Amino acid sequence: MKEFNQKERVILIIEHDESRLSTLQNILSIGGYRKLICASNQEQVFELIRPFQGRVDEIGMIILDHDLPQCDTLKLSEMLTTLDGHDAIPLILLANPSSIIDDDLMAKCHQANAATIIHCPTDGAQLIPLVDLAIALKDEREERMLNEEKLVRELSERRIMEARLQYLVAHDELTGLSNRSGLEKALDFAIIRCNNFKQHGALLDIDLDQFKVINDVEGHEAGDRLLIEVATLIRATLDSEAFIARVGSNLFQVFISKAVKRTALEIAEKIRLTIDEFDFKSGANTYNISASIGVAMLEPLEFIKRPSELMSRANHACYSAKTLGRNRVSLFERDNDELITLRDDANWVPKIRHALSEDLFKLVFQPVVQLSNGEVSHYETLLRMIDESGELLSPVQFIPVAERMGLIHHIDLWVVSHAIDYIASLPKTQENICFTINLSSHALQGDYLLPIVKKKLESTWISPSRLTFEITETAAVSNFNKTREMVSKIRALGCRFALDDFGAGFSSFNYIKNFPVDYLKIDGQFINNLAVDEADQVLVKSMIEVAHSLGKKAIAEYVSNVEILRVLKALGVDYVQGYLLGKPSLDLLENQHVSIDELLAKPLDIEKLITPSV
Repeated sequence: MKEFNQKERVILIIEHDESRLSTLQNILSIGGYRKLICASNQEQVFELIRPFQGRVDEIGMIILDHDLPQCDTLKLSEMLTTLDGHDAIPLILLANPSSIIDDDLMAKCHQANAATIIHCPTDGAQLIPLVDLAIALKDEREERMLNEEKLVRELSERRIMEARLQYLVAHDELTGLSNRSGLEKALDFAIIRCNNFKQHGALLDIDLDQFKVINDVEGHEAGDRLLIEVATLIRATLDSEAFIARVGSNLFQVFISKAVKRTALEIAEKIRLTIDEFDFKSGANTYNISASIGVAMLEPLEFIKRPSELMSRANHACYSAKTLGRNRVSLFERDNDELITLRDDANWVPKIRHALSEDLFKLVFQPVVQLSNGEVSHYETLLRMIDESGELLSPVQFIPVAERMGLIHHIDLWVVSHAIDYIASLPKTQENICFTINLSSHALQGDYLLPIVKKKLESTWISPSRLTFEITETAAVSNFNKTREMVSKIRALGCRFALDDFGAGFSSFNYIKNFPVDYLKIDGQFINNLAVDEADQVLVKSMIEVAHSLGKKAIAEYVSNVEILRVLKALGVDYVQGYLLGKPSLDLLENQHVSIDELLAKPLDIEKLITPSV
């Protein structure tokens, strides 16, 4: 509604007496009211107000001669004060002293908020205050009505918003399906029915296999359209009693009530085939998508108490389907190896975090001996974790868990930092001793390691040549270009690199010629039975020759008996490491020399020719 200054309001004067009309105009003009429109009869009134249709709020008030000839004053007053349904335009009636005022007219005037009845006004002292008051009351009333309308509109908008929010609490905005919250409520009721009335059910976890490809290549708009179309496919495949929800970016879950195992698997397979046969078109491209589906049963003997348990089972079964090749259906099984591993990981994570926060790791050192002269070339730095009883745990127990659960980066940094500090703490008599530090398969995939190595070398002043970082062949070739770049940067500092488990991978000889390492460490599986296995002897000999031809040194680990040592010496390996030469220890050897000749002079022990890995 347009806002008006009180004096800008239009005043309609209906007066047939020209002398009184002139007096009224002068009085109102002196009072500041300039917008005056005048009519002398009823016909002129209708002509004057016609232009104001739709904007009657511009009329501030009406002054009407009660004795207007040929006019039903009551009807005209009622009509004028409610123009276009506009409520209560103020009205002043001008009456002669002898005029008889109808009671109905008085009532109507009061209903229309008419100001008063004036008997023949002759000056502004009597009229202007009434006009000012009438228009002021009209403005106040209109402002109140405007605020009321605004309040009603805001309340309506709020109700709409509350209804929308209430809908979104339990529904996915994109597909219109239920969301996780809505599914959990449905599963709550299903669990109650299962536990109390022995009613079976099944939860299907449906994960689209190619969604990320389409979303990244075609864009999010195409990805959203794919989700909508897949939701429509799933709806069309199932009956109306199935409860369908979208619980993740490209993850749907479907609860089927009163379903036994065979029925659930048949329905899951039907959904899989439907999605597999669907072609998604985006522009000129056509994509064939597939889905991995996990099935978890809700049965009385399963004793499921919370929706999250059933949802977790279905999700785990879906993960199994993906790891087994995707585009397949997998049923949750309690004794699944992956589930056992997952539970074991969950138990280990707090232990590893506690060890990191409380510094409950230890470094142990195993000598690596130069075969030609028996001198300890360097020590391999190995990691142990202290358990609740004070025992040292092997990294085999916790390193795989740390890699799977995202904690390996912290362990890498702990090992590098503490190993360099240990080297810096050695006395001057041992300042020439070198060490190898094992890195995880993830250490060279990020940018966090290089700054730490630089900082520690600068703060400790140890020679970079005393450090050799050791990575596995599998880690080296998994992301060859990135790993090679990081190895080159760390070698540029003056450090060295060794490739562990050499020969265990499939691409050793293709990659190794271009990989910047100083040592090749032959995988222990070729060393364990080297004394009695001619095939291992041939392979180890070829690995040593490859290392030498590329200008690298060969290291043989897992040397556990004299006969293995004898064969390695004959094959020309450069360095040896194993329990025969020294076990991992918290302290370095007092004598940095091992008598190779004395070891080789020992009599042959047949029982130790085939030994376990050490």
